[in-house]
Amino acid sequence: MTEQELIKGCIEKNAACQRMLFETYSGRMMTICLRYALDHAEAEDILQEAFIRVFTYIAQYKHEGSFEGWIRRIVVTTALKTIQKRKIKFRELSDTLHTAPQIESYAVTNLSENELLKMISDLPDGYRVVFNLAVIEGYSHEEIAQLLNIQPGTSRSQLVKARRMLQDQIKLSQKIAV
Repeated sequence: MTEQELIKGCIEKNAACQRMLFETYSGRMMTICLRYALDHAEAEDILQEAFIRVFTYIAQYKHEGSFEGWIRRIVVTTALKTIQKRKIKFRELSDTLHTAPQIESYAVTNLSENELLKMISDLPDGYRVVFNLAVIEGYSHEEIAQLLNIQPGTSRSQLVKARRMLQDQIKLSQKIAV
């Protein structure tokens, strides 16, 4: 079945097409949910809510850009709405940024993907959310500011602090591993 046929079936509320769409994309979207959620149960709730929105608004998909990208945006937006319910506190700082110290490239190559994802998930909420949006999802600081209702400077400072914290964690893990 083509993507077009799958979308058409979902618009027509065909349960088999909805199931197929969910099975096709849920694994990749769950990975996104896990990056934003506090735990696996919350990630599952975000995923479920996101797919409810996908099925509700699928007729509005304009076939511009990738369908997976459209779903991804809904998942990220749903995750952010869940986070906003938690009322994350972002500390406002000036727009002057301090550059984060560089770490040796070999340290990063010694980390597994799971170790790095675990370090990201252990970041404080504000740092983690901004890091995910900026580094992984590719949003600009202006877009992040709009999504989170914060200042672009706050987004920048949260990203700098997140990077600094990750670098410290990487350095520490490399000292322990050596």
